[in-house]
Amino acid sequence: MTRLSEEWRRTHYTKEVDENTAGNEVTVMGWVHEIRDLGGIIFVLIRDREGQIQLTAPTKHIDPEVLEMVKKLRKESVIGMKGIVQESGKAPNGVEIIPSEIKIFNLANQPLPMDPTEKVKAEIDTRLDSRFMDLRKSSVSAIFKIKSRMLHSTRTFFEENDYIEVNTPKLVASATEGGTELFPITYFEREAFLSQSPQLYKQMMMSAGFDKVYEIAQIFRAEEHDTLRHLNEAISIDMEASFMDDADVMKVLNDLVKEVIIDIKDNCKNELNTLEVNLEVPEGQFEVVTYDDAVDMINSKDVPMEWGEDLSRAAEKALGDMMDGYYFLTEWPTEIKPFYVMPNEKTPEKSHAFDLMYKNLEISSGAMRVHQADMLRENIAKKGLNPDAFGAYLKAFEYGMPPHAGWGLGADRFNMTLTGLENIRETVLFPRDRRRLTP
Repeated sequence: MTRLSEEWRRTHYTKEVDENTAGNEVTVMGWVHEIRDLGGIIFVLIRDREGQIQLTAPTKHIDPEVLEMVKKLRKESVIGMKGIVQESGKAPNGVEIIPSEIKIFNLANQPLPMDPTEKVKAEIDTRLDSRFMDLRKSSVSAIFKIKSRMLHSTRTFFEENDYIEVNTPKLVASATEGGTELFPITYFEREAFLSQSPQLYKQMMMSAGFDKVYEIAQIFRAEEHDTLRHLNEAISIDMEASFMDDADVMKVLNDLVKEVIIDIKDNCKNELNTLEVNLEVPEGQFEVVTYDDAVDMINSKDVPMEWGEDLSRAAEKALGDMMDGYYFLTEWPTEIKPFYVMPNEKTPEKSHAFDLMYKNLEISSGAMRVHQADMLRENIAKKGLNPDAFGAYLKAFEYGMPPHAGWGLGADRFNMTLTGLENIRETVLFPRDRRRLTP
């Protein structure tokens, strides 16, 4: 094993080694993916983040020292390789490398904790226990390349539409919406909590005159769910905008989702092919289903639901079976929404709240907000909360708070819709749920 020296630097990623480089010397670095020793010739597949390339070692025609190095190789060891590129129709990229020098940076222990070639399948818990190895699989790394592009595209969308990026605290003194779904921590001599949402701070930025803001950051919810769609630490994409109502920010969300999908189709073709996902760009504006209509639709499928209830999992499935792709669920009952959601002026029992659904999966919630301090205090008290605990927040509404609206989009759930995954744990590098705190 050796260290990286000045003369050893990568010249090409594997996908850059093709027929155009035939006859040239290249330096490739990566992991030993597979080894096939046929006696007179040894084939080694080298893998990096961009793909694979074949090292071909004819035992009688390469330097004996190089051959000895090839014979020492173990699967998943980290190596560097210099050699001449030559065309080979059966090799990845249509070329192979005849090695002139090999450096072994780190030999991998054997046996491996799991098979990164995916010939031997593993259950999700086994995969997560050895996540560093699981992430080496092309089908897994593809998920996170798409997620990276999604977050990049999201930022680009906001920046091009004049939003200001903000960073709100993740250590807070009280709940955003009340309730017990909080992770308490010791904060010097007092108790604090991990933030459930940037909601209150986003609204305070409206009072500060920032007009349009966004944030991409972690949120924490102490929910004891054990499902395929819940995590206790997640990434939320949040926005808030002044002088907009729920219809306005629904259009922003609609446009963002479409722009992200277009960008991923253009820039993640290999990853989509690896996952065997045919990503369709939605046409026009997403369909809108009112809560009233949703209740009727769900009951028509023999799933009991009373007006005023939140959607159960069975209700979400029933509704999702009747819908295709993305759609908005609007006019939610005021009673089951947080205190900062604006009631409808004509029918106060209904609110200016909405969810964005993908089939049976909720991926975003938003609303027009209450911007009057007196109404906020009243709503907080109605929810059984103490308005005094929201003093710093309420103060921002007493000195010129504009009308405003916004939403939060679950980045991990959004990535499920982009990659065709059914388990949210697969969309997070190191997921945190009620049973998992490592690795």
